[in-house]
Parts: sequence; structure tokens; C-alpha cells
Amino acid sequence: MKTPTRYRNPDALIDIWERPSWGQWFGLSLQHLFSMFGSTVLVPILVGLNPGIALFSSGVGTLMYILITRGKIPAYMGSSFSFIVPMVALMKTTGYPGIAQGTLAVGAVYLVVALVVALIGSEWINKALPPIVVGPMVMVIGLSLAGSAAQKATVDSAGTYHWQYFAVAMATLLLTVGFNLYLRGFLSLIPILLGIVVGYLIAAASGLVNFKPVLAAAWFQLPNFEVPILSYPLHFYWGAIVSLAPIAFVTMTEHIGHITVLNELTHRNFFEDPGLHHTLAGDGLASIIASFVGGPPVTSYGENVGVLAITRVHSVYVLIGAATFAIIFSFVGKLSALIDSIPNPVIGGISFLLFGVIASSGMRILIEKHVDFNRKRNLMIASAILVIGIGNAYLKVGQYEFSGLAVAAVLGIVLNLVLPDND
Repeated sequence: MKTPTRYRNPDALIDIWERPSWGQWFGLSLQHLFSMFGSTVLVPILVGLNPGIALFSSGVGTLMYILITRGKIPAYMGSSFSFIVPMVALMKTTGYPGIAQGTLAVGAVYLVVALVVALIGSEWINKALPPIVVGPMVMVIGLSLAGSAAQKATVDSAGTYHWQYFAVAMATLLLTVGFNLYLRGFLSLIPILLGIVVGYLIAAASGLVNFKPVLAAAWFQLPNFEVPILSYPLHFYWGAIVSLAPIAFVTMTEHIGHITVLNELTHRNFFEDPGLHHTLAGDGLASIIASFVGGPPVTSYGENVGVLAITRVHSVYVLIGAATFAIIFSFVGKLSALIDSIPNPVIGGISFLLFGVIASSGMRILIEKHVDFNRKRNLMIASAILVIGIGNAYLKVGQYEFSGLAVAAVLGIVLNLVLPDND
């Protein structure tokens, strides 16, 4: 009896199970690291978390994901933008302990859904989360952050307006747009990182950067891990859990979208092998790991999928290398201090673009899926989600507070399930 031949994608230069040479491995892994670097460290900067921990948790989470999916899917797990709004609010109330429990709850939701998918399949996901719910929810995630971006780009911590701040923010924004549109090759994969670097240099020339913490930082330094019991006492924050957990259903649609694209790139069907339940479980466990070290929730990264598409290098070993580099870089103290020194105008300028792209992505979902707003049903669902989410109409029950984003997500899902198909 002949042993079945392992499938090889003829379009790939290096296929999933193939290992590149050491020199290629090093360069290709660094390329993936730089592609996700800007976005992964931007999330903790916006929230107020340690960027080094975010790098560490993204690296460990990626290794866990590859392990759970049996080394069959070349994907990278980075910090998720979808949870920024409730995390910013929680930092002002519970601090990281509340975010940790919310992140843990997000991972648990993924695991529960993975179990259900393993038992009964995945058709119910499309029914609970159709485009009319997902599109407006994604728009809310971007638009509800607009005020934060504008504030960082115009005023200092005391609330005083500075025209220099606005000038640096706009320069950062316009340069990043230019990088995104006109650069080619590898540089076209890292416009966010380039925008942050050039914006940082402009801010430094304007006297807006404090280099003292960078000079004082050690080269080797342990990240400020936030470990339950060791770093803070255990206390249940139900409001934090309910604020973050429902958003997991939104990021699941992003996760499924990335798997669909990877199926096309690699000429495989990952929904069948290793199975959607494995991919969801890998994503969920990555967030659970992040919650135990001080990181934000993570999700698969489109930036790295883009690298796979352009380079045609699909080797899972390259992603393992990128994750390993991320873990190593998290222990470079000067790198963490350098990231912390990025001034608000630069972050604000980048945020104008990033948050706008997130909102536009939600609009694109509605357009591509041909959602008909002449139907009253669709108009009512989208209207409720947008205004409640963007306005942050939060629900407070006793000491528990549920963010407007969470309320909008739950309401959108319920309205979609109970409103009749016919107007």
C-alpha cells in the first residue's frame, strides 16, 4: 500500500510544511515581525498597557495557535483593535485586573464556540452574525475612537491646545497615507511602522520627545508582567467581563475571514483540516495566555496574511521564527522605553488613519454583502447599533458597568434574531 503524497501548493515558493534555509528563515521571519509590529504595539500604547508585554503575549499566543492547529496554518496573533474602547474605559476604573478578566472571558467565549462548532457545525454563526450586525459593529469600533484620536492630536495632558501637536499629527497622517499608496515591495507592507518612525523623527525635531527614559533604560529588562495573585489580588469584575466578552463574536467574523483568505492563498480548506474548532480554540487560548501575563486580547493579523500573499512564502516555520523574535524583543528594555516615548501627536496622526480604516471596513462589509437599507429591518438594526455604540450608551447595574459597545453588540444580535425577515 502506497503512502499518500503530501499536497504541495504549486503557487507557493515555500509551502506550509517546508523549512527555508537559515538565512532565508531569519530575513523572512523579521519581515513578518515588522509587518505586525506597528499595530501590535499601538494597541497597548492607546490603552496604557506595556508594549513589551503585548509583544511577548503575541509571540507566545502565535506559538500556541500553531500548536493547536497542528502546524497546518501560517497565521500570526497580534493585539486586537476591537477591544480598545472598553479597555480604555476599564483602565480608568478597574485598571489592568479588569482588562485581564475581560480578556480571559474573550478567550473562554472562543473556546465555548469552538466546542459548539465541533459538536454541531458552524452554520449558526452566520445566522447570529450576518453582515447587517457585523458591519455596523465594526464601524462602531472605529468611530467611537475618533474623539480619542483627535484629543491626542491637539491637546496635551493638561488640556491645552498646541498647533505643533496638530501639525505633527497631520504630517504623520499624510506621510503614512503616502507610504501606503506609493511604496512597493517590502516597504509597502509596513506603512504604519514607517509612519510612526518618520512621525517620531518630526516630533523629535520639534522638541516633543523626552529621550531621558530611553537613555536610562537597561538593554535587558523583564517586561512588567501582570500576573494574577502575584501582581494583584483576585477580585471578580463582572462588568469588565460582560464589556469585553460580547465583542469576541465580532472578532470571530474577522477570524473566519482571514481563514477564508488563507484557504484561497494556500489552496487548502482549513475549515475541514484542522477544522474551524481548532482555529477558534487556538485564537481563544492565545487570548487566555495574554490575560495571565498582562497583554490585551489577540486576533489573527491581516498584515501577515498580506505578507504571505505577496511573498508566496507560506512556511509555518517562518511564523514560528517571527513569534520567537517577538518574545526576544519584549525583553529589550530600551525598545520598550523607545515605544513609550512616542508622543501623543504621532499616535493621534496614526489613529486618524487606523480608526478610519476600521470604520470603513465595516462600511465595506455592508457594501460587498449588498445589504439593502430600503428594508426597514436592516435600517432599524444598523441605526440602533451605530448610535448606542458610538454614543457609548452604557448600562450600569449596581457596581457593574457594561460599555456601549457591548450593549450595541448584544442588542444587534438579539434584534437580528427576533425581527421578522419581511418588513
